[in-house]
This record gives sequence, structure tokens and C-alpha cells, in this order.
Amino acid sequence: MSIEINCLCGEIKATIKGKPIAQVYCHCDDCQAAFGGAYVGLALYPTESVTITEGTPTVWTYKSNPRRICNKCGTIVFTQPEGAYFRGINQTLLPQDLFKASCHIQCQHSILPVIDDLPHYTGFPASFGGSDEVMDW
Repeated sequence: MSIEINCLCGEIKATIKGKPIAQVYCHCDDCQAAFGGAYVGLALYPTESVTITEGTPTVWTYKSNPRRICNKCGTIVFTQPEGAYFRGINQTLLPQDLFKASCHIQCQHSILPVIDDLPHYTGFPASFGGSDEVMDW
């Protein structure tokens, strides 16, 4: 499977090949600040699966996570934490039917409880090297 994504103005284009490692809602304070919301939906793809095919994004770090952004419109094309083996693609750049989150992560930073049927990990699930501790809303 291969999909094409682009920033809002079309200056930056990227190809994503294969399936995501995971799809999550991230509540970390870095994502909150960078995206201007309580949490953000991210599809995590192996680093080698996401290739910029047009344009040159700028590397921008607000707190700790480097993000590739469009210089023209400011769209965050992807996030890649230092040393990570994945790139986090904002759900809004994906075709609508492709994003189905399996959990919430970094909920210790949540602004308000989110009540849904998904697990709400305080940090990360064990599959990401976390403790599997969940929030008790």
C-alpha cells in the first residue's frame, strides 16, 4: 500500500509505503504545544516508509520532538523523536478512512479526561517500552 500526503499548501509532498506500526492519540505536552490542541492523532510509520518527494521541509523543535514543517504554510508533515524508529504522521494529512487509533498515550499530560472505549496509558504501552499503566479517570 502506498499513499501520498501533502502539506496544506501543497509545497511539501510525501509518500508513505506500507502499514503503520500503530495509530494513537498523543496527549504529551510537546504535541499539545506544537499542534495547539489537547491531543493529536498520529499514525506511526517506520522511518524508511515515509519519504519526502517534493519540497524541503524545515526541522523545527518546540520543546523536545523535532518536526518537519512546511516553510510556506506551517503544516507539520511529520514528527520524529530523536532516536525513534518511526515517523508520526498527523491524522489530518491521511485519507479520512485510514486513521483508527488503538489507544491514547502520555495521558499524564491530559488537560481533561477523554472518555471512550480505548485504553488511556499514563505514559506508553509495554509494546512501546512503557509500563502499561493506565489512567483512572
